[in-house]
Amino acid sequence: MVKKHIPKEVSWLYFNGRVLQEAGDPNVPLVSRLKFLGIYSSNLDEFYEVRVATLKRLARIKKKDMKKLDHPPRDVLEQIEGIVFQQRGQLMEIYSGLIKELEKRNVFLINEKGVLPEHLPFVRDFFLEKVRPHIFPIRIDKRVETLDLHDRDLYLAVQMKQADQHKPHYYILHVPTEVLPRFVELPSIGGTQYIIMLDDIIRHELREMFAFFDYETFEAYEFKINRDAELDIEDDIMESYIEKVNKGLKKRKLGETVRFSYDAEFPEEILKGILEKLSIDEDDSTIPAGRYQNTRDFMKFPDILGERDSSAEAKIPHPALEDTKSILAAMKRKDFIIHLPYHSFHPVIDLLREAALDPRVTHIKMTLYRLAKFSSIINALINARRNGKKVVVVLELQARFDEEANIHWANRLEEEGIKVIFGVQGLKVHSKLCLISRQESTDKKKNTHTVNYCVVGTGNFNEVTANQYTDDFLFTADKRITDEVYHLFEFFEAPYKLGKFKYLAVSPFSLRERVEKMIAAEMKNAAAGRDAYIHIKINNLADPDIANRLYRAGDAGVKVRIICRGMFSMVPGVEGLSENIEAVSIVDRYLEHSRFFIFCNGGDPKYFISSADWLPRNFDRRIEVTCPVLDADLKKQLRDIFDLAWSDNVKARVISGQFDNGYRAVEGSVKNRLQVEMFGYLKKLNEGGNRHA
Repeated sequence: MVKKHIPKEVSWLYFNGRVLQEAGDPNVPLVSRLKFLGIYSSNLDEFYEVRVATLKRLARIKKKDMKKLDHPPRDVLEQIEGIVFQQRGQLMEIYSGLIKELEKRNVFLINEKGVLPEHLPFVRDFFLEKVRPHIFPIRIDKRVETLDLHDRDLYLAVQMKQADQHKPHYYILHVPTEVLPRFVELPSIGGTQYIIMLDDIIRHELREMFAFFDYETFEAYEFKINRDAELDIEDDIMESYIEKVNKGLKKRKLGETVRFSYDAEFPEEILKGILEKLSIDEDDSTIPAGRYQNTRDFMKFPDILGERDSSAEAKIPHPALEDTKSILAAMKRKDFIIHLPYHSFHPVIDLLREAALDPRVTHIKMTLYRLAKFSSIINALINARRNGKKVVVVLELQARFDEEANIHWANRLEEEGIKVIFGVQGLKVHSKLCLISRQESTDKKKNTHTVNYCVVGTGNFNEVTANQYTDDFLFTADKRITDEVYHLFEFFEAPYKLGKFKYLAVSPFSLRERVEKMIAAEMKNAAAGRDAYIHIKINNLADPDIANRLYRAGDAGVKVRIICRGMFSMVPGVEGLSENIEAVSIVDRYLEHSRFFIFCNGGDPKYFISSADWLPRNFDRRIEVTCPVLDADLKKQLRDIFDLAWSDNVKARVISGQFDNGYRAVEGSVKNRLQVEMFGYLKKLNEGGNRHA
């Protein structure tokens, strides 16, 4: 019997398997394939630190409480181990093939034994001048009771012997990839390029490093650890929220080890000693692997081949902005959406700059979750404050792995006199909103009233990820939307004051109920013989109740099509269960991050963009905004984009009960690749005279 729900953690691993497929795809540029290996590894690090860590905590709860869980944690952990082991074999095979492909292009990735005589002066100077100042060995013996090692960092366990001693000495070295590149380009020889890893430079220079001990033999083995990334925040009324988060971050750095990955050639004696000093027991994942750890560093592999991805094109001018100097004027004239990364993110920055300089603008309010390292958003908000605007920022301090950066930004904003609100107690603020209030004339007597303008997004206000993720940002002055965004910011500033939302669906207050009602309406229409469909583009869908409702909708005759990049707990296309439900996942050059939904609604379709995935946390434990798209031209854009995505027969994989990540075959010989077709589609909008599309 086919299970209706698969564990979301298992479904996520199948998503990461699709990332690994990109590394193995010969049609992808070679260096990009190496970077996909890095993305796969980085994803897996976070998976262990978050998902596996949570499962291990759940595995310790009482048996009577275990019945409340959808899947027994230990069973899921066993499935995870099996899938990760299988994928690791695929990764090593792909890696080996990529190294051979590099060699065909006259690029050689060498280790310490492959250093040529011509390279010796460079390697020695690089080590002495740049590497050695960052290395501080720790001797492993009885005097060292515990090891304080950093999460995700790379380490070498070094075994050394002196000529007159049988028992070796052991040291641990931290490989300083946080300050130096993992991949070092050596001088080329006769047109041949050479690259060596930082860890292999250290291996090559171990004799120099320990010259004063007169060791004869040296062996080095890599390992790394992943720690539980849960942020425990104590409820101490004497501390500020920032102090609590800071304290939680310090605890995280010493969190429980959830994975220990090491070179399979590790000597048993030193391996056992390190595990003991790290207090790693049988419940922790110890994974024997290859010579090199931290494959995620391939994300920064040097682009030495000068390849160009044929799917990458220049940013497309937005027709709504070509003939206007004022973005506020363009918003007042007509709603428009920028589709990232095909359009530029600059209109968001330009809007904030214009608002900062406009003497009629009085207030700017934003929700911020993840920001760029050198954030133009922050600079624009500070500039607005210096220009006399009242600026309010709702900053989520608990954006996982961005907590320290957000604390820095919070302090920076407060120093400038900007009001910073740290979310709502018990809820993460994940909505993507910008509200600008402007005084405008109402008549010839120059009486004024407040006009609100807002931006509602599916992704972060982050100019770096705006070039890497697909997202949609709605720019609007429609009172039906802006009034409700205004009320939501009132709630952020006074959490006891929650307004009514007719158009916005705001979790945790109304999103779940709104989705349930719209699914029920489609079922009712199907039963009456009318057209009924639900089309969803989303990152993750693993809410059991919503999934069950979609199953029932499909059984009632509603045609359900889902484009889901990541976690997906449903099993589509199964006779008697889900034959009316189809699902695909698209993994390509850009991370598919936009979220939008279309409900048939009896022939008058409803369109929404959203910050929310369909997971329990998004419905019940976060403040998310799902916003209707009310403009007819923009509805057509979303319709067209969904259809382009659904017709993808190059990068779309079928999600099915086979879990084989098989590529989707679409009738016809024409190749349709969403991320290529989007450039052409948006160019036509721009060139077709649709000046306010």
